[in-house]
Amino acid sequence: MTLRLSLTAIRHRPPGAGEILLDTLQLAAGEACLLLGPSGSGKSTLLAIAAGLLAPQHGEVAIDGQPLAALSPAASDAWRGRRIGFVFQHLHLVPSLTVAAQLGAARHFAGLAPDPQAIAATLAALDLDRLAGQRPAALSGGEAQRVAIARAVVNGPGLILADEPTAHLDDDNAARVLDLLLAQAARCRAALLIATHDQRARARIDRQRLLPKLGGTQP
Repeated sequence: MTLRLSLTAIRHRPPGAGEILLDTLQLAAGEACLLLGPSGSGKSTLLAIAAGLLAPQHGEVAIDGQPLAALSPAASDAWRGRRIGFVFQHLHLVPSLTVAAQLGAARHFAGLAPDPQAIAATLAALDLDRLAGQRPAALSGGEAQRVAIARAVVNGPGLILADEPTAHLDDDNAARVLDLLLAQAARCRAALLIATHDQRARARIDRQRLLPKLGGTQP
């Protein structure tokens, strides 16, 4: 079994908030899990910890068996770019870059060589190939969301993290985004961790972790 993500004995207290507690969470290749809880329960903070964007005050994060704390900041950035795909709640597409260039930038910042074929294949898998030369201002909301997913998976990550990906979508588009995330995780043999308070996701993904109120007892 290839263990993509391991969070162990995580404790973290954001400024002005209660303590986030997570005893353990492990995801293997091909597994999907929801992080559930109301707004303010620490879901986004835990995703940032899982991504190596935020160091926990206590506990260990390992991606593909590599403890992130053992890496230098520069090595951590490269490791994260190659091993983790992150779909942000606010998509953070670069206005001046075309759709194809958004994916090229993801490869560049991960320290990977240019690969037009990988970019073309990823865009085709998400039905975005006809939009390769467009910039974000020309995209619909659904198209922009698919570009963000494409950018997250173009490097073939072992772990895909998504922060509230369906929060502002109607039922049809929410179902489509969940379909895309699950399909791309299967294509990459990646683990998928979604932070959400959207009840529609619960019917699609069986494994679920309910976060307690900050400072509460781990369920």
